[in-house]
Amino acid sequence: MNITVRYENKSYDIHLGNGALKTMGEVADLHRKVMIVTDSGVPGEYVRTVAAQCREPHIFTFPRGEKSKNMDTFCHVLAQMLHAGFTRSDCVVAVGGGVVGDLSGFAASCYMRGVDFYNVPTTLLSQVDSSIGGKTAVDFEGIKNAVGAFYPPKAVFIDPLTLQTLDRRQVSAGLTEAIKMAATSDAALFEKIEKSTDLQKDLPDIIYGALRIKKMVVEEDPKEQGLRKVLNFGHTAGHAVESFYGGELLHGECVAIGMLPMCSAPVQERLENVLTKYGLPVRFKADVQKLLPIMMHDKKMQNGLVQTVFVPQIGSFSFRQMTPQEILTRMENAG
Repeated sequence: MNITVRYENKSYDIHLGNGALKTMGEVADLHRKVMIVTDSGVPGEYVRTVAAQCREPHIFTFPRGEKSKNMDTFCHVLAQMLHAGFTRSDCVVAVGGGVVGDLSGFAASCYMRGVDFYNVPTTLLSQVDSSIGGKTAVDFEGIKNAVGAFYPPKAVFIDPLTLQTLDRRQVSAGLTEAIKMAATSDAALFEKIEKSTDLQKDLPDIIYGALRIKKMVVEEDPKEQGLRKVLNFGHTAGHAVESFYGGELLHGECVAIGMLPMCSAPVQERLENVLTKYGLPVRFKADVQKLLPIMMHDKKMQNGLVQTVFVPQIGSFSFRQMTPQEILTRMENAG
């Protein structure tokens, strides 16, 4: 299944299907120097499969985890490209989860003022979320995604077979983003996830459904000036929780916690049941007021207010202006 995403006057394709990893060379131009960026948690088999399709592969591997998504790692990628003689005609391929994709895309956007970037997301979270939309970034001074750029990929290759090596926790964390999009925009998809009795079997359809939602959103609002902010459902509080725990919780687990305060009571009950079904956390277990200093640095805040996404019923949403303290109060009440 292919999905074409239009970005301004350009477009890129998302190639979705079993075996997409092994055949990406038939579509992507890998007959040049290719910097394959990955992390220590990605099975070496995936990296070797991509490298075998490149004329001149170079591999950069950094330690897995959010803590590596920083300016030091970013600079190391650029230095390796420079020392290997990469030019503007060469490219970067990300093989891994969202951390790998975000960092690699940002490096590609900056090297020689921009080289081609291919994204090969190998986690459910990155497949349904960060693989589409062109957001790239690194964390800076303890703030998530504080430095980055909008830089769409040349193409994306999603192979559901890569999910077979993920543990249940990683799959559940990735599923959060699909639940998020379904809750705001697709009641039927939400119900499919809610009632699934064989998640492995249903995953391709869930991935496709989530990608269709995000495609529609990012095409209408590529630079997050309006509608695209719907994708931030659960992220205002979720990013604060993620920064507080410093990588102890996965991104999707933090978003799960962040969604529950931002919906009506009936939606909250239904949403909590779904999250619990897939083993996701639903409560912040420390004093929520400890999140206030972190939330004060939220990129979305203007004049002391954050535009939040509120879900009054499954499949719909509204934007609401709230202070960080109002968000934290809702978190306390949700607990």
